[in-house]
Amino acid sequence: MNINFNRRNNKFWALILFAPVLFSPVNSYAASTAGQTLDLTQHWVGYASLAIFVLAYVLVMAEEFTHLRKSKPVILAAGIIWLIIAAVYTQNGDQHTAGIAIRHNILEYGELFLFLLVAMTYINAMEERLVFDALKSWLIRMGLNLRQLFWITGIISFFLSPIADNLTTALLMCAVVISVGGDNKKFIMLACINIVVAANAGGAFSPFGDITTLMVWQKGIIDFWTFFALFIPAVVNYLIPATIMSRFVSTDQPDAQGGDIKMKDGAIGIIILFILTIATAVSFHNFVHLPPVAGMMTGLGYLMFFAYYLKKRKYGCNPPNLATEIPGSDISAHDDACADDYFDIFNKVKLAEWDTLFFFYGVILCVGGLGLIGYLSLASEFMYIDLGATTANVFVGVLSAIVDNIPVMFAVLTMNPEMSEGQWLLVTLTAGVGGSMLSIGSAAGVALMGSARGYYTFFGHLKWMPVIALGYVGSILAHFWVNSALF
Repeated sequence: MNINFNRRNNKFWALILFAPVLFSPVNSYAASTAGQTLDLTQHWVGYASLAIFVLAYVLVMAEEFTHLRKSKPVILAAGIIWLIIAAVYTQNGDQHTAGIAIRHNILEYGELFLFLLVAMTYINAMEERLVFDALKSWLIRMGLNLRQLFWITGIISFFLSPIADNLTTALLMCAVVISVGGDNKKFIMLACINIVVAANAGGAFSPFGDITTLMVWQKGIIDFWTFFALFIPAVVNYLIPATIMSRFVSTDQPDAQGGDIKMKDGAIGIIILFILTIATAVSFHNFVHLPPVAGMMTGLGYLMFFAYYLKKRKYGCNPPNLATEIPGSDISAHDDACADDYFDIFNKVKLAEWDTLFFFYGVILCVGGLGLIGYLSLASEFMYIDLGATTANVFVGVLSAIVDNIPVMFAVLTMNPEMSEGQWLLVTLTAGVGGSMLSIGSAAGVALMGSARGYYTFFGHLKWMPVIALGYVGSILAHFWVNSALF
């Protein structure tokens, strides 16, 4: 069986032809205790695996048109890819290497899954307690003109996304601008672009602001407080396009009015517990060198006991039907009087973004297989040796506008090139804010195309890409200036 491959002559074309694949989550397995890994880059298994993943990723990108959830194609592709890889290893007398490699990928995914599950549960809990609705109501009742609203929604997006994540922040602020914008399509379009840029920029300087920064922090490459060195570059990234776009927003007074929405009982307590959970995760990682996910799961325990306290203190009762809906819960009675305001922690877990969580599983395992085949090492050699770290990291940001920043950052972390702390911060910045250049480049942009359908569109965002690109370049220059000591 011929499984040799001329790596030097093919590394460039591997990068160009399979960019969406190469920049995807993976832990490349160079060797194992079971034996030396096979170079399958020119074997039929390698070509078939590439074709399967590319097809699955095309279906992911076409989700808006096909209405096929993005997790479905990648989960199926993952199973097929690992099946044919394992079959080849078995044929070569190695029954262990593929199993060891896939378990390593599953472990990586498990940490990310549990971390995100806790964060999503807290966000769902705050949403159910009307924390975000109360904020939206307050903004609408402030009586701001359209330009002032453009700025305040952008600024809030910038500072809220490091805590609540860029997707949740973008959806919240989008609801505000749609509520007050009425039929003013131009205002809603510009305000949505501004929100996407602000949310992505704000998420870039916090370990909790974006999945990409979370992954870098969990890997232990950059410590918690070092991320805040990206604050000034992130501000530059937001302010340049916002200042230019604001000149095209009118100062008219909107007609929309909103009622006064009050937060439900326990809302402030949940906010405090979320902050305490973040502090716990940071402490676990920094002081006792445990994975941050262990601290996050401990924080979920805080919320579980607080939910029990809320139920017993205020209601002392259980709403109807939940006993059958949530098996294993402690619900045993029916009481219509408290059903509308009942707080059950397991219901908040149930409402997590399961499609997104399963999507991460599929992508990580798909490209885990491609990494075992040998494709990722080709891209790593070409980018970080032939091109150099700075060029490669700037290119990562541009690519994230097309492919999505999450698989891009997974790939860089797996390559694990030898870089200074300044370069690692650079790729964290570019992967985080580069996605703002296209509406499909970040979860925030994709979400707003759905929630502001007819107002915020791909081509409407594309029109302002040169302005956003100015912010991208400005943030890189600002990083080299203010963080020069880190290079």
